[in-house]
Amino acid sequence: MVKQLGHLPLEEAQAVAVGRHGDPFSVLGMHVVDGKLVVRAVRPEVDAVEVLDAKTGRKLASLAWQEQTDGLFTGVIPRRKNRFPYILRLTKGEHVWEQRDPFSFGPVLGELDEYLLAEGSHGLLWKALGAHVIEHEGVRGTHFALWAPNASRVSLVGDFNGWDGRRAPMRRRGHTGIFEIFMPELGEGCTYKFELLDSQGNLLPEKADPVGFGSECPPKTASVVRDLTGYDWNDQNWMTTRAEAQRHDKPISIYEVHLESWRRVPSEGGRSLSYVELAQQLVDYARDMGFTHIELLPISEYPFGGSWGYQPVGLFAPTARFGDPNQFRALVEACHAAGLGIILDWVPGHFPSDAHGLGQFDGSALYEHADPKEGFHPDWNTFVYNFGRAEVHNFLVSNAKFWMEEYHIDGLRVDAVASMLYRDYSRTEGEWVPNEFGGRENLEAIALLQRMNEAVYGSYDGVMTIAEESTSFPMVSGPTDAGGLGFGFKWNMGWMNDTLQYIGKDPVHRKYHHDQITFGLHYAFSENFVLPLSHDEVVHGKGSILARMPGDEWQQFANMRAYYGFMWGHPGKKLLFMGCEFAQRAEWNNESSLDWHLLDAPNHAGMQSLVRDLNTLYRTKPALHQLDSDANGFEWIDGGNAEASVFSWIRYGKEGENPILVVTNFTPLMHRSFRLGVPNDGFWQECLNTDADVYGGSNQGNLGGVHAQSVSEHGRPYSIEITVPPLATVFFELTSEH
Repeated sequence: MVKQLGHLPLEEAQAVAVGRHGDPFSVLGMHVVDGKLVVRAVRPEVDAVEVLDAKTGRKLASLAWQEQTDGLFTGVIPRRKNRFPYILRLTKGEHVWEQRDPFSFGPVLGELDEYLLAEGSHGLLWKALGAHVIEHEGVRGTHFALWAPNASRVSLVGDFNGWDGRRAPMRRRGHTGIFEIFMPELGEGCTYKFELLDSQGNLLPEKADPVGFGSECPPKTASVVRDLTGYDWNDQNWMTTRAEAQRHDKPISIYEVHLESWRRVPSEGGRSLSYVELAQQLVDYARDMGFTHIELLPISEYPFGGSWGYQPVGLFAPTARFGDPNQFRALVEACHAAGLGIILDWVPGHFPSDAHGLGQFDGSALYEHADPKEGFHPDWNTFVYNFGRAEVHNFLVSNAKFWMEEYHIDGLRVDAVASMLYRDYSRTEGEWVPNEFGGRENLEAIALLQRMNEAVYGSYDGVMTIAEESTSFPMVSGPTDAGGLGFGFKWNMGWMNDTLQYIGKDPVHRKYHHDQITFGLHYAFSENFVLPLSHDEVVHGKGSILARMPGDEWQQFANMRAYYGFMWGHPGKKLLFMGCEFAQRAEWNNESSLDWHLLDAPNHAGMQSLVRDLNTLYRTKPALHQLDSDANGFEWIDGGNAEASVFSWIRYGKEGENPILVVTNFTPLMHRSFRLGVPNDGFWQECLNTDADVYGGSNQGNLGGVHAQSVSEHGRPYSIEITVPPLATVFFELTSEH
């Protein structure tokens, strides 16, 4: 049989037809063969393929099916010598439709992108990889690009091609490991995945896009094309003043929220609120409560709701559970319009083993470390990133920047930092690999965290990063040029553990554990601390904060009020998990709403009012926030009164004016004529008392304040005589001096 012009050798033709050709763009599309223009297309789903002139719509040729192949059509364009834009007319039975051929378009990525991606130094990784709606060679469509260096073939699959990996194999960009394809006429809302063959030609599970900007709503797992361009941001006022609002000497009180369970709609089957609804209801509530920031548990797309977002698959995609990316942007914008910063929980330490995720992405340990002693996390049964690989380094750092660039996020709280810092974290002897110096520190992870902090602080004015770090690793919030990790703040896990253990004890025993309250002040200024009462403290059988309090119901609420007063008076920024502000009784359940009906009860409403007033006091009194991270802002009056379990201290602002005296009584005994030394003569106004009846207390107090007397006490020349209510914290401000 005489070979027809343009027909490929049988072996090559069959490889093309089944999607296993190593360089599909070299044979598919339009090519000059022996001086003739030849068009080839793999379309196994159709009966006939014709070529039309894209400008005139005139039919130029019919393509013939090459025998012994499944769907490879080939034909010669008569009377044409130069390549031109064309359209394929496809026929299946009675159905006829027209499409542009993706193999007729040249590459999109330039040489600089190619070089930076190969080097692992592309600072805006998401601008090159992922799915981008663009105009290319005069045609509107979507450009897809993926890093898969060990794949022998990558195909784009989706509804648009029947999820058939034979029809859109991607162009390999040299030795960079990048595959790309421009799909004409595809755009916003298109679902897709990648079908890969490993280096041996074995078919792998379909993969979601690691840099995809959208995804289907779980349990579906496909990526969704989302056009992030063209959003008309209207938060310029916040963005230009953010740097002032988020300084270390400003009040920062964070409301931590799990969006899925904050509030639900009972009349609609208990569904969660959408981003649009949250933009009104959540933002209005947080602002009314006096918080300065909202922190969201991870919203990067995650398959398993029970992980609360801490096992993300789509790091560049806000979860579709609550809406699309622009609706999430509207939530961010609403926060900013209300004067609230928004912080995201960010998870660079590990990722789940779901088949459509990053694990064994191209048939090799691409994102994770190959050695399970370094690449598998025993606590969570997840993979650990290969922090020493430049491309992975770049992937994570770029993701941190992405949220600030594309979504105007004001801060990142980095999850499980301790698990990243130590190679032996949750591992026994023989289960971990020492670093190059024989130590336990993960030097590559340390370098990643330093680079991330340098990148975000160096690129975006006024942002903050916060480390959830549970050990005594030095200089977590220290500058990187001095050897620190470069975070803006660190969660004070030691303070949280010590004080919750203390407050959970019966008051009669607290005098024996006095140091659990005072010990934290020995290191309170070694880092820029946030005091967290987070979601981790109300799950896994720990019960609610209220349930930890000893005594009858009145004492439980009083203990909790006193504890919150102690927390807001203590040096450090504040964080409170949702529901804790109104004394949720039950342990947090991520599958149901908070128990908002509790606010019908006076004790719960009183607790909510207290938190609102504590936030107001904290924000409006410089002495309570300006020197949160500076030892000059704190002075014990009496930290040693273990017998009475009464603690008293002074907070100062930068100018030393209007200091605040904080007194906490952690016993149910009321103290009258209780004398405390003070540094200044004058009137000390009682500005908040957690025992006030409006909060549900016994309303014991000091009738608005007391005058200092020239009686020395606690090594100070003046003193005041006050009533210290039972199980209460009282704040006094020096409002006038004699």
